[in-house]
Amino acid sequence: MKSDRLGKILRTAAIILVGLTAAMNILGGVGTTCAAFLTKQYPPMWALMDYRWLYQLFVIVTVAIGLVGVWTTIGLARGRKNAYRDALIVLAAGTLVGAVHMIASLALRGKAVPANVKLYLNALTLLYALILRLPGLRKRVTFSEQSDGADRATAAGMAAIVSGITVLSVFYWAGPSHTHSGDNWVYVLQTPIYLAGGLLLVAGLAQLARAVLEAYRQEAAANSNA
Repeated sequence: MKSDRLGKILRTAAIILVGLTAAMNILGGVGTTCAAFLTKQYPPMWALMDYRWLYQLFVIVTVAIGLVGVWTTIGLARGRKNAYRDALIVLAAGTLVGAVHMIASLALRGKAVPANVKLYLNALTLLYALILRLPGLRKRVTFSEQSDGADRATAAGMAAIVSGITVLSVFYWAGPSHTHSGDNWVYVLQTPIYLAGGLLLVAGLAQLARAVLEAYRQEAAANSNA
């Protein structure tokens, strides 16, 4: 059964959420570098000195989950077989690792920001993906069938744009929890953040432009056959 208009909207929202979660996992993993590998340089992280090995694992595993999440997002947008199942696995893994990270930070540092944000986003996206399998929705939202080119490009473009905005705005929403003595630690990664966020925005806009052109071609073809 072809997905209807509501199904397409719900499907696009799912792809955007999975893409955003992937971006957040990568940012969260990279952002933990100061606690995991540069602990001595950041006084607020000295409480983690004996647990650097744990936070180094958080960095590696969280970034890996984020990268697999990017691959999964592309699979969802393209209608790849088993893409939905893969997304559930990635989101479940992200939620589990995020929960362990948050609990560890609360126990060792007394606060979990921004690890808790990463956990909440993984859990929220996982819950949304599971809701789409409810009997009233599962027939309307399909991820394995090949949607038309315009729909695929729109979903991929929106996911890239939202992720790009999230990456570029990290200085503001992550800054308060990464500021010490007036220094915002996020700016240590200023160049790669600007590059990654900018590339995501450009790629997203390109996909939206492709979607518009594809929709125009489909309409022109339909009119010529009428």
